[in-house]
Amino acid sequence: MDLNTVAEVISPAGPGQWRPGDAWLGGGTALFAEPRPHLSRLLDLPSAGWPALTLSDDALEIAATCTIAELADSGYPLARQCCQAFLASFKIWNVATVGGNLCAALPAGPMISFGAALDGVCLILGPDGPREVPVADFVTGEGTTVLDDSELLRSITVPLSALSAAFAFRQGSLHEHGRSGVLLIGRRTADGGLALTVTAATKRPYVLRFRGLPNAEVLQIALSERIPPDAYVGDVHGLPTWRRHLTRLYAEEIRQELAA
Repeated sequence: MDLNTVAEVISPAGPGQWRPGDAWLGGGTALFAEPRPHLSRLLDLPSAGWPALTLSDDALEIAATCTIAELADSGYPLARQCCQAFLASFKIWNVATVGGNLCAALPAGPMISFGAALDGVCLILGPDGPREVPVADFVTGEGTTVLDDSELLRSITVPLSALSAAFAFRQGSLHEHGRSGVLLIGRRTADGGLALTVTAATKRPYVLRFRGLPNAEVLQIALSERIPPDAYVGDVHGLPTWRRHLTRLYAEEIRQELAA
């Protein structure tokens, strides 16, 4: 869709350049998907030339401008599974960005699932300097994040220890090629515990941590106590009761798989 009120594109863009009427431009797949008559200027981020993936001794830094295709080809199984949860064409994969999916803050955003499940940390740049926020805390609700208008997401960093850990993945949808209604990721932690991440079913990510591998009863009690009933999403992609049911079912499947 044409944004016919936009009169200028700033390229490359960076912290301190934002003003009312601006929007940060990554891949543009969400930005150009609907009318935005309040916009007059776009701040172009890909032209900054950030490396898509930067590997260090203990972590992988993923630029906000890294495309879904680049992350899917990174060689990490969980990264590819989360990318496949988009159920999008190769055209979208080669344009849409990891940062854009996070900042859109849709419950079904699989990059939210990926970052939260791996204890990822967001690097945020703004006029007052950089700050770091865990991915699990970055999304605060449906379509809302901790970002101020003048701030931008620079990157997400995930520890290699989490990337290489044993994990189990479950995704559910009302339709074979529909948007995720429920997406759970379980990961064995270095101390033998379990980190269970619940997304898509809920308005924001929930990460449940257990010191050891819980039994079925402890797991179900934790889901009931730590995720309030009003946290579950209700829309055309699934009712809250259905999402809650699948969350409990998938959580037990993940527990059994990681215990095997």
